[in-house]
Amino acid sequence: MRIIRIFTRGIRVAFKSVFRNLSLSLASISSTSITLVIVGLAILFTFNVNSITKHIEDVLTVIVFVDKNVTDEEINDLKTKINSNDNVNKETLEYRSQDYLKEQLSAKDDDLKKVFETLDTNPLQATFVFRVSDVKKIDETVKEIEQYDHVDYIKYGESLASKLVSMLEVIRNACVITVIALILVTIFLISNTIKITIFSRRHELSIMRLVGTSNTVIKLPFLFEGFIIGIIGSIIPVLLNIFGYTFFYDYVGGDLFSELIVLVNPNSIVYTTSLVLVLVGGLVGMFGSVNAVRRYLKI
Repeated sequence: MRIIRIFTRGIRVAFKSVFRNLSLSLASISSTSITLVIVGLAILFTFNVNSITKHIEDVLTVIVFVDKNVTDEEINDLKTKINSNDNVNKETLEYRSQDYLKEQLSAKDDDLKKVFETLDTNPLQATFVFRVSDVKKIDETVKEIEQYDHVDYIKYGESLASKLVSMLEVIRNACVITVIALILVTIFLISNTIKITIFSRRHELSIMRLVGTSNTVIKLPFLFEGFIIGIIGSIIPVLLNIFGYTFFYDYVGGDLFSELIVLVNPNSIVYTTSLVLVLVGGLVGMFGSVNAVRRYLKI
């Protein structure tokens, strides 16, 4: 029962302190909200970068054109070399002969079929088709395979895939740096708010010390105050995260610019992200409080 009373009193005093120092509390809450909005965007962006990268890996096809007039043995040797590359998805590696390609194209287009019938030889080149395990290493993989014997040339989305992934990585790293900077600013503001609270209650705290009140009882309201500021500061970011991302997803139809950039369905991430924002808000608030209590309360 005593523990319950201590916690109840700590929460009650914390709420009073938040409203007693309303202007400072609002500054801390605003800073927390801005920080958590950026944190939420960074989390959503990270989820989508990972999803887009996975989608590119799933749809991006590398086509290796083989020299004409190669023997079956040479084709098998080339297949073995390609298959030995660590970044080649072994399950997707497929050989397509000249005759196979001719049949496929003829079946899809009657005009092409007539053209092929007029030709004495098959002008098509045999190919190996595969996908990569890590799209970030696709350029390196292609350069290595180009050196193999009997490889004529290679086609893939080199103008888009690697550049897109690199751009997304740069933006994601910039978001991380921004989030860290804003979290530090938020901790500083919350810490200052708690310091003002400690200063305004200095006489009360001196009396509490004189009558033998434990350090835990004295410190607890300040920890709750930081936690409350963090939780209140997370309300707007959570609402923006849920409704903002859902609206944006519906507005663009689930993809950006092309079917290659497919966004993650809101139901898969908004609630997880919201929970993270609430936890980060509470923890940042408490950390700011702990910092102020430790350095300025001297207990």
